Amino acid sequence: MAKCEVCGKSVAFGKKYSHSHIRTNRQWKPNVQRAKVIVDGTPKRIYVCTRCLRSGKIQRAL
Repeated sequence: MAKCEVCGKSVAFGKKYSHSHIRTNRQWKPNVQRAKVIVDGTPKRIYVCTRCLRSGKIQRAL
């Protein structure tokens, strides 16, 4: 399951409505990337959403 390990953002559920207004279940998945990040002073690969990457909530390990 797609989940950000920094902010905890995960899959959101809702309904999809067709033109004839027939309702079916659907889900919105967050844009999660696998990134090399400094965690407790050591580099580690974790799943991070793009909003956390962009806003600078994590420190990238190069």
